[in-house]
Amino acid sequence: MTPSELKFLLEQVHRGDVNINDAHKQLLDYLREAPYEDIGFARIDHHRSIRQGFPEVVFGLGKTPTQIAAVAERIATNGHTLLITRVSPAAFDAVLSVVPGAVFHEDARIISCGPAAPPGRGTVMVVAAGTSDLPVAEEAIVTAEIMGNVVDRLYDVGVAGLHRVLAELKRLSNARVIIVVAGMEGALPSVVSGLVDVPVIAVPTSVGYGAAFGGITALLGMLNSCATGVSVVNIDNGFGAASIASTINHLT
Repeated sequence: MTPSELKFLLEQVHRGDVNINDAHKQLLDYLREAPYEDIGFARIDHHRSIRQGFPEVVFGLGKTPTQIAAVAERIATNGHTLLITRVSPAAFDAVLSVVPGAVFHEDARIISCGPAAPPGRGTVMVVAAGTSDLPVAEEAIVTAEIMGNVVDRLYDVGVAGLHRVLAELKRLSNARVIIVVAGMEGALPSVVSGLVDVPVIAVPTSVGYGAAFGGITALLGMLNSCATGVSVVNIDNGFGAASIASTINHLT
């Protein structure tokens, strides 16, 4: 039972469409179920949406297509929105065989199925420094959209051509929260944060030459930002940035 289904049940009781005893039985049946489902190699957290507002999200990297499909089938069968990150086309083929409505977002490397979460209050903007950063940016975008957010994209506005981001100041100012994805020296989040009065979530990417150290240089640069209001997630973690942005955007 999802939060929306619980609300609908209570509304039915309030209208008199469902009597209290029947509603009580439905709730008891649900609560008797374990908060997780053990399928041997994984324990699926079916109560995640009650605690955190969104169902369990599956990290696909390192799992076989068969394992991913088995988890996806149980999540979808229980009526939860499905979101699986870092997946391959082979994993999608396996999921599609058991969840016919699944969609593969190739650029984001995400599989999804089911309705988006209730809408947030404003716009989440995802800013990418360069085209090489787009896989991480797309992961953030698809995640944010499935979590119920209107998303605005702003691509290829890195600090090597500062006029490009300055030309988009109005769009930046209209966002409620901004995700900035950048590799190399990781300077773009500081620039963006100095232009706006909303939270900026910085995502370092593993893009760069040798001294970029797989994103560590960008990560350290973002952690040492002198701009106010910059928070930083792990290297290439577009999903994590989108989750935080969605939480902010859903706050009243």
